[in-house]
Order: sequence, then structure tokens, then C-alpha cells
Amino acid sequence: MKVTVNIDCTPQEARQFFGLPDVQPLQAAFLTEIEKRMMAELERFSPQGLMRTWLSGTPQNVELFQKMFGDLFQQGQAQEKPNVRRAKTT
Repeated sequence: MKVTVNIDCTPQEARQFFGLPDVQPLQAAFLTEIEKRMMAELERFSPQGLMRTWLSGTPQNVELFQKMFGDLFQQGQAQEKPNVRRAKTT
């Protein structure tokens, strides 16, 4: 024997039926707090803020980034050059 019961209700009505607490005010307050914190931290994730954070520790950080970007550009230039045989000049 197979019995199928279809219940047509909203999530809020289902929570009330099962006696679960209404968490919508808590959720709204939580989301407001998260939004406030995200907006306050947004400056840290701007390109200028990230570079300031990365390069702020010691002078070695600046040298490390200069070397890293220099190496990346050299690799990119090496890949762009086509294989062309050069004639020997005497």
C-alpha cells in the first residue's frame, strides 16, 4: 500500500506547524551586520589596498614583487618570440 500526501504551504507555515522558531528577525539582523562589515572591509580589497598590504611589511617585500613581476614579464616575452633562425653575420 502506498500513500502520498501533498501539502501546499509556505516555509513559514511549515515552521509554525512543526513548532520551529521564527528566525527571520535574527537572519535580517545577521545579514545587516555582515553587509556593514563587508562595506567597511571593501577598501582593503581594492587594488591599491591590496598592494599597500602586500608591500607594507619590509623592504624585502618590494624587492620580492619586483623580481616576481620581472620574471613573469621575461617569461611572457620569451613565449611571444617566434622561432626564427638568424643568419650569422661576420
